[in-house]
Amino acid sequence: MQAPSSIGEFIQELSKRGWLKRIEEEVDPCLEITALSEPVMKAQGPALLFERVKGAACPLAINLFGSRERMGLALGVEELTEIAERLRSLMQMELPQGLWAKITMALPKLKELSAFAPKQVKDAPCQEVRLLDQAASLDILPILTCWPEDAGPFITLPQVITADPESGKQNVGMYRMQRFDQRTTGMHWHRHKGGAAHYNKAKALGRKLPVAVALGGPPAAVYAASAPLPPVMDEFMFSGFLMGRPLKTVKALTSDLMVPAEAEVVLEGYVDPAEPWRREGPFGDHTGFYSLADDYPVFHITAVTHRREFVYPATVVGRPPMEDFYLGLATERIFLPLLQMVLPEVRDYHMPAEGVFHNLVFVAINKEYPGHAYKVMNALWGQGQMMFAKVIVVVDAQVDVQNPQAAWWEALNHIDPARDILFSKGPADALDHAAELPWLHSKMGIDGTRKWPEEGFKREWPDRIEMTPEVQKSALAKLQKWGLL
Repeated sequence: MQAPSSIGEFIQELSKRGWLKRIEEEVDPCLEITALSEPVMKAQGPALLFERVKGAACPLAINLFGSRERMGLALGVEELTEIAERLRSLMQMELPQGLWAKITMALPKLKELSAFAPKQVKDAPCQEVRLLDQAASLDILPILTCWPEDAGPFITLPQVITADPESGKQNVGMYRMQRFDQRTTGMHWHRHKGGAAHYNKAKALGRKLPVAVALGGPPAAVYAASAPLPPVMDEFMFSGFLMGRPLKTVKALTSDLMVPAEAEVVLEGYVDPAEPWRREGPFGDHTGFYSLADDYPVFHITAVTHRREFVYPATVVGRPPMEDFYLGLATERIFLPLLQMVLPEVRDYHMPAEGVFHNLVFVAINKEYPGHAYKVMNALWGQGQMMFAKVIVVVDAQVDVQNPQAAWWEALNHIDPARDILFSKGPADALDHAAELPWLHSKMGIDGTRKWPEEGFKREWPDRIEMTPEVQKSALAKLQKWGLL
């Protein structure tokens, strides 16, 4: 199965499989599309294509990634674990020489990833129509006002492309963008993100920062913008790896940035570090609460390019589970091999929907020595986006952490709160409204593993209740024969 090359191709395949519903009746992008989409998302319903959106020049597609099956189709696989195994096969750990090398060695070498370097083309579908200067306007897009207290319409599924002002190395991130007027938006990149790092470097150099925003393109590229890639990985190259072929790119019209050639729409422009920041938000966020208003840089649009016939891809976030849960699920499954290269004792991990990615992480480990659970907690808090994890629950290897009910049952049976809970402190996700300070909060680790005598536990540890396998197998066969299973 090949990954789709564009949102249009993805929509065609979804429709062929009966996984997409076309809506011909006109709908309003202000609140109504959210009200229509949220129940479908929570019911694990189909992708939706709203063919007539009030005031817009194009249809709107939403919930494209809203199931395991659609997420797999977007990346060209039956199961997301297939990508993890491909990534595992590419990884080759360099043997360090000396103590310092052991300390500084952080990530495996991806020895064949360069085969998926982006392929530059001259003519691209995303530039079939070119609107420059005053003709460049956001008015053609059905930008959603998602929730009643949102500060305005927000672009919710962008690929924001910037480049290091010195090295030219590009970064692609997914940052929400509040529409201020026809040609300006907010640029909601958090201080920990790649776009913010490029902005700060441009500010130190006294330069404007060119920015391009791609909407659509290969679904793999949309996903890659949301993925917490380590700095050594290029998002466009990773997109090519996911698709199994290089991502086609084209040079932007008004800057040297490279953009996905198969995008539906590209917004070109700049952010000026010398310009005062502007109040952005509130916004109904993936936590299920409104993120508070704050000041962010302003993105100025200098050009809009798009396909002759184009679709506006969007998503809505809110109280989970929503469509973004499946984007997060893909990250969880795909990046397990990378985590295991740093922490080989980790058998599996899971971020349940209720934890909104950063509030709760279950981790199953092969426990090898006293205090092993605490070693894993502290190591995870030092790994990329895991630094935001508010609660980490560590359990033994045989526990199915993909089943939160089973993981909680195991952990809660195994803990003595005074003994088995670790409190720490570290960076907070900007959307954590409960944090003691902005960007900083406490963290809790729970050791839900079986306790050993070497850990000071002198009592006898009981066995789990389990039926004799032979008896259980015979009983299940009878229950099936009797129609009870």
